[in-house]
Amino acid sequence: MYKVVRRRSLKPTVTQIEVEAPLVARKAKPGQFIILRVDEEGERIPLTVAGTNPDEGTVMVIFQVVGATTEKLNRKMEGDYLQDFVGPLGNPTETEGIKKVCIVGGGVGCAIAWPVAQEFHRIGAEVTSIIGFRSQDLVILEDEFDACSDRLIVMTDDGSYKREGNVTVPLRELLEAGEKFDMIITIGPLIMMKFVTLTAKDFNAPITVSMSPIMVDGTGMCGCCRLTLHTEDGDVTKFACVDGPDFNGYEVDFDEAIARGRTYFDYERKQHDHVCNLIKQADELKANA
Repeated sequence: MYKVVRRRSLKPTVTQIEVEAPLVARKAKPGQFIILRVDEEGERIPLTVAGTNPDEGTVMVIFQVVGATTEKLNRKMEGDYLQDFVGPLGNPTETEGIKKVCIVGGGVGCAIAWPVAQEFHRIGAEVTSIIGFRSQDLVILEDEFDACSDRLIVMTDDGSYKREGNVTVPLRELLEAGEKFDMIITIGPLIMMKFVTLTAKDFNAPITVSMSPIMVDGTGMCGCCRLTLHTEDGDVTKFACVDGPDFNGYEVDFDEAIARGRTYFDYERKQHDHVCNLIKQADELKANA
């Protein structure tokens, strides 16, 4: 069992927790992930490591309430326990030889991008961070990005905060102005990463994407996280859990990944609504007790 030692609500549907997991805390690096189960009957879900404290033996993860499992996870308070917390899994983000990097994060994907930006800042690279959200109400980790970025650009789709537009707008402006990055790293919704990749392609700029598809075992055996890469030697199948989660953006078949990512959408929506209704009924009973 793994104890939740700290909990912070970043937004109504976005929560940050720190979990007591000393072995994971000593080994995890930016870009890697863990797989957890909330309880004995729970499904396994992957969450990227958002930070570690090896001295305290804790691991931070940030998640958005989007389905039944994250709804259950969100009800865990400080002092409660999780059934399983396995990791670190996947490969750390490659930093060697990169002196100038552009980090492009979208939505809750910024929780994954933030430790990556921190690591590049720590090793002395020049960090430009572009983070985007649908609206001001959904902006997270702005101060944290500001602390580890030489330049920070915040975008909102509706213009309710900072600049209006999506993350490809300032990225294109920078590239058109002659900016040369050793690497662009984008982390966020698949559709966002697809268009960030297309923007980078117009300038032949190197780009890495962080893929977090459906996973079950996290060891490459179940095949749920398989991706098709279009390489110079032909199409190849890779597994995000063991071969990634970082890949060359130009090689990823985004359309296939997006289609597969929607496979369980309707089922998950029904499960989420079912859990919410049970919670609502329980709360009503408590209120009337």
